[in-house]
Amino acid sequence: MTTTDPQEYIDDMARKRGYVLDYHKVMAKQDFPVLQAANHMVSAAYLDQRTLDRKTKELIFIVSLTVMRASKGHIQSHIRVALDLGLSPTEILEAIEIALPEAGIVAFQTGFEAWREVVGADGIEPTVAVHQGGAGSGE
Repeated sequence: MTTTDPQEYIDDMARKRGYVLDYHKVMAKQDFPVLQAANHMVSAAYLDQRTLDRKTKELIFIVSLTVMRASKGHIQSHIRVALDLGLSPTEILEAIEIALPEAGIVAFQTGFEAWREVVGADGIEPTVAVHQGGAGSGE
């Protein structure tokens, strides 16, 4: 996009991505040229149609953000886009599980908790007395 209007630009980003992050909004107002430069790189690597389809790119993004332990909100924005694109919660979870062997349980839990909240997944409670592990428990 070649607009010089930051509001038009951020609206176009939202349409193309399906989300905008807080830093996008602030950069649009505070340092528009740098936002445009960063967004151009993201468009070339992620948004522009090339060989990989958008669903595959979303799964890769979710896994890479999980491994990097990005904020839960950032991971969730990509999970929501993946769901909007027609990926199932199970497909997204399977992608997040790829983080386990390479990045470990702590990184996996970052993505898992983001996924669990977005899709509303629940679990099975034990029927025997047990100490409750926190969200960061790795076992």
